[in-house]
Amino acid sequence: MFGPRLTTVFASRWKALWWAGVVLVTAYCSIPAPEDTPDPAARQAAQPRHVNPWAKKTGAPAE
Repeated sequence: MFGPRLTTVFASRWKALWWAGVVLVTAYCSIPAPEDTPDPAARQAAQPRHVNPWAKKTGAPAE
């Protein structure tokens, strides 16, 4: 569907190695690096608290 057909990619050992390398580089580049915040409390304060959009609105915040 996307890119070359698998039968043409794996017809040659070098093409298969190139394809596998491209897949690995794409996976490596698409994962973000961790933040450099050493303090766990500061990291938790920086992350917004999840709010359920389907929960009913009440006067008290849900814990």
